[in-house]
Amino acid sequence: MEIFLNEKSIMVDEGSTAFSLREIFKKDADIVIYNGFIIKEDVLLKNQDRLTLIKRGEIPTMQELEGLMVSRHTPGVHEKIKNARVGIAGLGGLGSNVAVSLARIGIGYIKVIDFDVVEPSNLNRQQYFIKHIGMKKTDAINQLIAEINPFVKVETEDIFIDEKNIEGLFKSVDIIVEAFDNPNSKALLVNTVLKKMPSKIIVAASGMAGYFSNNRIVTRKVGDNFYLIGDGESEARPGCGLMAPRVAIAANHQANTVLRIIMGERDV
Repeated sequence: MEIFLNEKSIMVDEGSTAFSLREIFKKDADIVIYNGFIIKEDVLLKNQDRLTLIKRGEIPTMQELEGLMVSRHTPGVHEKIKNARVGIAGLGGLGSNVAVSLARIGIGYIKVIDFDVVEPSNLNRQQYFIKHIGMKKTDAINQLIAEINPFVKVETEDIFIDEKNIEGLFKSVDIIVEAFDNPNSKALLVNTVLKKMPSKIIVAASGMAGYFSNNRIVTRKVGDNFYLIGDGESEARPGCGLMAPRVAIAANHQANTVLRIIMGERDV
């Protein structure tokens, strides 16, 4: 029967078990992952099962790395993720967090668009470090993704998004993440996509400021191709700033919505 060992197809005898293969292929493996789950007890393998053997602290080759990174995915997920094409409009608190989450799951192609530079005040909630201050956000996020998952193809556009360039900028992606700070820019992007780009899906956010309840941030399906994340109320203003916890919650609602769409789950 066929199984996938560290994401490579091999043929094994009926009756083979996870631990018996560890003895054959990697006796010193500390971690055994069976179909995305770390096991402590032996299991009988079935056709098409996925088994990953990892030794703690061992640095894999580049050829092995991607397989080891995706080993925690549910079987069948990675193939769809690898073929996905996602665009992110804005690389602030929302966009930088979405980009990192999508890179970690191995999205095949991410197009990131922003015209700004990293500033000290960004560090309270955005996925940048002191070394990135003064860098273009597109360059900084590209560098971060390369250090997280070098198998993701990243295209950058250092440009201000307006009504004249939206269609051209996002023609190469299937799903668009709206991640602007400016409400006018948010409305412009969403309305342009819905009116002029009916084949695209847009995942937007509104209302994630302050330290209000986590549970007020929800995902709503507003239309067939439009999802909106947030509490819809808590906008940044004097006395109610943007901080990492709630911004990251909203951003990861967006990232998980993108993943669900890729996997064919169109409800919320």
